[in-house]
Amino acid sequence: MNSQLPVHDAEASPDAARWRDPRLSPTERADALLPLMSLEEKVAQLVGVWVGADASGEGVAPHQADMVDGELRWDDVIRHGLGQLTRPFGTAPVDPVAGARSLAASQAEIAAASRFGIPAQVHEECLTGFAAWRATVYPTPLGWGASFDPELVEQMAGHIGRSMRAAGVHQGLAPVLDVTRDYRWGRTEETIGEDPYLVGTTGAAYVRGLEAAGVVATLKHFAGYSASRGGRNLAPVSMGRRELADVILPPFEMALRLGGARSVMHSYAEIDGLPAAADEGLLTRLLRDEWGFTGTVVADYFAVRFLQTLHRVAADGVEAARLALRAGIDVELPTVDAFGPPLVEAVRAGAVDEALVDRALRRVLAQKAELGLLDPGWR
Repeated sequence: MNSQLPVHDAEASPDAARWRDPRLSPTERADALLPLMSLEEKVAQLVGVWVGADASGEGVAPHQADMVDGELRWDDVIRHGLGQLTRPFGTAPVDPVAGARSLAASQAEIAAASRFGIPAQVHEECLTGFAAWRATVYPTPLGWGASFDPELVEQMAGHIGRSMRAAGVHQGLAPVLDVTRDYRWGRTEETIGEDPYLVGTTGAAYVRGLEAAGVVATLKHFAGYSASRGGRNLAPVSMGRRELADVILPPFEMALRLGGARSVMHSYAEIDGLPAAADEGLLTRLLRDEWGFTGTVVADYFAVRFLQTLHRVAADGVEAARLALRAGIDVELPTVDAFGPPLVEAVRAGAVDEALVDRALRRVLAQKAELGLLDPGWR
């Protein structure tokens, strides 16, 4: 990127040297910054905004997605900072050079708008390559599995990651580790195969390649998405604990332990009536307490709101946000919705515990520190 962060008044505080200091661990830097932030600044780091890069190279503009009511004004969105930018290259075809210039200009605006000058973390899809115009397209995951060649998959992922980093992208929403055995499911082409060991071995190789290129790999969809009843997308999952443990979960654990993935995207599925987005046992007790995962959990697109509209376990967006935060979701994607201004009001009213916001924020800031996004003079 060719935008440099400005110096802000917030850096005059005694703790500023700590959160800007790259010699400290990411967690130490996050812990130093968190107490300095207002509630609005905290929540702003927990959301993404869906944008499209301008073909002129002048900046990005919010993408008005079908499921979000009302217009998003760019100046309002970035006033207190911003957690993520969603798919600036993949929303619409844009020349890669113009797209990179547009992204750099937008990052400069984000840094200048808020007190701490923290840029956004940028994510893109990358399952068969960087999902952008003129980027190389690689084989589908079914081809990875059919190759029985993890080393080749790792090499491929390295190429994908380097192309993304060159354009200013920090996070890739891949690999898909759903074990598929019902080929009626429409997303089977995104999966590696029907054997958990093959999926885990191949998926871990992809993760190693992407992470070695400096891009955060995101394991998805955690968990059970591909086992939907009748092969219907978003249908409930009828599966017992043994089958879940033997078939569905092993690839995720392998990709974390053998690959080093730094992010997980939860599933749209509900298993035995409990949606993954509200499942504290899955996203916290298993993923973090048992497996030791320390990265970020990001919401699949619109899935926090789905707790209200699809699963019917939340009365409104605020309750959906509370359930998601309590379960262990750190970032709402793709754009500002349930984690928006009503969440700030709910925290102030005591309806949502601010400690849940702080827990998610600490993970988000630590990952941004790992990526260099808290460093002074970041470009």
